[in-house]
Amino acid sequence: MTLSATHDPALTSWVDSANGHPDFPVQNLPHGVFRQRGSGAAFRGGVAIGDQVLDVAQAHALGVFAPAADSAARAAGASTLNGLMALGRPAWRLLRAELSRLLRSSAPEAAQLRGCLLPQAAVEMGLPATIGDYTDFFTSENHMTNTARVFMPDAPPLPHFKWLPIAYHGRASSVEVSGAECRRPSGQIRISGQDTPVYAPCTRLDYEMELGFWVGPGNHRGETIAIDEAEDHLFGVSLLNDWSARDVQRWEMAPLGPFLAKNFLTSLSPWIVTLEALEPFRCALPRSADDPPTLSNLQPQNPLQAYDLQVEVWLQTARSATPMRLSRTSFRHGYWSLAQMLTHHAEGGCNLRPGDLMGTGTISGPGEGEQGCLLELSRGGQQPVQLANGEQRSFLEDGDSVVLRGWGETPGAVRIGFGECRGTVLPASQLPARGATAAP
Repeated sequence: MTLSATHDPALTSWVDSANGHPDFPVQNLPHGVFRQRGSGAAFRGGVAIGDQVLDVAQAHALGVFAPAADSAARAAGASTLNGLMALGRPAWRLLRAELSRLLRSSAPEAAQLRGCLLPQAAVEMGLPATIGDYTDFFTSENHMTNTARVFMPDAPPLPHFKWLPIAYHGRASSVEVSGAECRRPSGQIRISGQDTPVYAPCTRLDYEMELGFWVGPGNHRGETIAIDEAEDHLFGVSLLNDWSARDVQRWEMAPLGPFLAKNFLTSLSPWIVTLEALEPFRCALPRSADDPPTLSNLQPQNPLQAYDLQVEVWLQTARSATPMRLSRTSFRHGYWSLAQMLTHHAEGGCNLRPGDLMGTGTISGPGEGEQGCLLELSRGGQQPVQLANGEQRSFLEDGDSVVLRGWGETPGAVRIGFGECRGTVLPASQLPARGATAAP
């Protein structure tokens, strides 16, 4: 993919708040589903523009879209975006071009479309698509190194990390949109120095700063996806928080990996930034002369497979009205690309479907303050993080709100962002008495 007129930094919008907006200028145009707050109505598709939402279904009913983009516009206004994701890259590009044309300052349809705008502050966002399957990867070498020092300090680096993108299958039913509260999970925990585990609320609750990427057209079971065709199957990207119970994880993880430590909640930002919108932020993957050669099935012709996307984690505590930044880094440090992860996922014939979700794994950089989770920042709780308001954190406490933010910014392009992904920690549910049956 190359840059198009939709990326032109000179473009402005007749939606005044879009001009100079840090996340949603006319060069972005991310998709989501919304409804008016408190209405109880069905969700419908929208596009973020400045501090407004364009009701795509209402705009489509006006007949303003060119015939070539009509089917994509109809799908973009539906209650879930699975249908739009299934249409594929040519349809997505036509729709993006039409949305750009309709929302730029010179659009003759501006007067008609003003009635299709709602303030983002007045809407409730839903999960953008029906997620059939969710897979979480492990693609940051820095995260691998930092967590190994905590969990397995004497173990050598994973021998297969630089040969293939490592992943585990997550739980799609507990993926929820930003704003969902995180009830502190309970699980089986073995306390240091004791031989017998206990069933108790997690005391080492953590977040993981990730990106989530959405599958567009899938593949039939038994078929593979060639690496140079992988991006034809990628619709776009959201922010993702892979909440993690580290004490449960440490006890249960061997030999099959995380289970209950990860399946109680995964949070997603509500807007999907299309892959085409991210085109200005492409860069090369980090590789050194000591790295093994990438096998041919994961070796693309285009060397610019990574994206230089800034990601931040902020923490707002019950005692502080102002969020405090914990870390900042870039997705360009990830060892494997989105395309490589998707190709690897299907290389054995796994059938992917529109609306399937994949996570990048925790995004951590090489420097101090670039760690993507508290496990890394606090060295497993051995060095509590000092907050700006005088508090400390080794792991999350009840009442803490975790806020993820991300954006792309590079010379010659307009900054575009993802909005935010937010979640607040609630106390654990009361444990059932011995022999009692918990309420459903």
